[in-house]
Amino acid sequence: MTNPDWWRGAIVYQIYPRSFQDSTGDGIGDLAGITRRLDHVASLGVDAIWLSPIFTSPMKDMGYDVADYVDIDPIFGDLADFDALIARAHDLGLKVIIDQVLSHSSDKHPWFTESRASRDNAKADWYVWADPKPDGTPPNNWPSVFGGPAWEWEPRRRQFYLHNFLAEQPDLNMHNPEVQQAILDSMRFWLDRGVDGFRLDTVNYYFHDRSLRDNPPNPDNAADPPAETYGWQVHEFSKNQPENIAFLKRMRALTDAYQARMMVGEVGDAGTRGMEIMAEYTKGNERLHMCYNFEMLGPGYSAGHFRGAIEAFKAAAPDGWPSWSFSNHDTRRHVTRWAAQSRDPDELAKQAVALLMAFEGTIGLYQGEELALPEAELDYHELTDPPGLRFWPEVKGRDGCRTPMVWEAEAPNGGFGTGKPWLPVKPPHLARAVDRMEAANDSVLHAYRRTIAFRKDSPALRAGGTEFIDLPEPILAFHRAADGQVMTCVFNLSKDPQALIIADGARLTGPRNAQLAGDRLDLGPNGFAFLQADHKGGVTLTHAA
Repeated sequence: MTNPDWWRGAIVYQIYPRSFQDSTGDGIGDLAGITRRLDHVASLGVDAIWLSPIFTSPMKDMGYDVADYVDIDPIFGDLADFDALIARAHDLGLKVIIDQVLSHSSDKHPWFTESRASRDNAKADWYVWADPKPDGTPPNNWPSVFGGPAWEWEPRRRQFYLHNFLAEQPDLNMHNPEVQQAILDSMRFWLDRGVDGFRLDTVNYYFHDRSLRDNPPNPDNAADPPAETYGWQVHEFSKNQPENIAFLKRMRALTDAYQARMMVGEVGDAGTRGMEIMAEYTKGNERLHMCYNFEMLGPGYSAGHFRGAIEAFKAAAPDGWPSWSFSNHDTRRHVTRWAAQSRDPDELAKQAVALLMAFEGTIGLYQGEELALPEAELDYHELTDPPGLRFWPEVKGRDGCRTPMVWEAEAPNGGFGTGKPWLPVKPPHLARAVDRMEAANDSVLHAYRRTIAFRKDSPALRAGGTEFIDLPEPILAFHRAADGQVMTCVFNLSKDPQALIIADGARLTGPRNAQLAGDRLDLGPNGFAFLQADHKGGVTLTHAA
């Protein structure tokens, strides 16, 4: 429990508290419910849990609008419930990581209530305020992620305030040293309470350009205009500012003052720029421990895509440590997102976990993916998520990946709770409840346990470097090597069978969806294999004619 590098190669299970387990019957999951279900999480073999926000909040953005950084929202319980959760998790050998939403607060936070009242109060400069243009319009062209301008008028101050997300989520002014200190003090509160790390929401949004310069247009829009207005710009000045580095160093110094703590940042950019930011934010030992972006949380499911993401990170951050996930609370579940690449969602799910467990870095899992839950299809009247409510039907929002966890197929609401759940439990999910999966030896749930155990027992998969093998699509293959072990990982990322020839002899090991006969390796639809050579090196593979 005191290993300072426990996070390297760890497997982190994300819990969305509203949707994990309701212990009170009010239709909303809570801390006591999470504590009750931690045995299930521990049984997977993961190393840590990440809790999405549980702090006091009006819930305009489901807790990502924080009204008190050092207290629990009553819908989830209280600090005693949190302490009990920490204690039980630690008893089970699980680390606890909590979400920190530091780029903005709720407009109901006392800091903002004071700041908006006048231009000359003690917190007048704690948020980003700007005068209007002479014609009364916002000071620049920055858009909100959730649509419309990123500026809201406050008549008492005769000024606009910045909100990169909802108008109810005003951006904190991180250029103000008092704000930085208040944020660090709130983090210290949770470190003293025993948390093992922080997941930093929108970590590249902390600072804005002091001059409020306009963002340039996005040149990629000509060919494929986005449905959401945020994608029409290159966000050169509204985020990703150089001042962020100094604050990350202050955060790292704080966590380093405690034993075996860590920070992982969410970078809200993909592509080359996202990799550059990840590298910049994790460089050396004075910034974040690791970062992740949305490179593997999108539609790409090909050998070129996965190899390109991993190689781009290693090129940009040769001394950095990556974190990879296929699903989370902000994206469509991956068995739905990649359904076109498979004939069977169970086979796709088994391949996906094998792929993740083969990757170098720290691995994130999202609640319910161990059941191969698909994206829930909701009607408009069932939605709660602001983007879905605003841009339906082109944008369906994030509710479909946030519906309640299903524990018992025949119980009311799938065993989530006795009251009407805040989002509906749909029949396709009930068929994949934990009790159904437990009863079937070939289920996705058991495949997750076996594959996680295999990774943890393999020095190469836990800590080895990666060397890719040049093979044509749809084959992704690479060697992982550490402590004298070389593991060759092979994946058929398609719904059509593929075959490879092994040159020097090898044996299959661990979970698989493949057959080895002589020198021929047959990979079924979404097939995969872990191979060890009969000699000391990696397995030599060529595509069968």
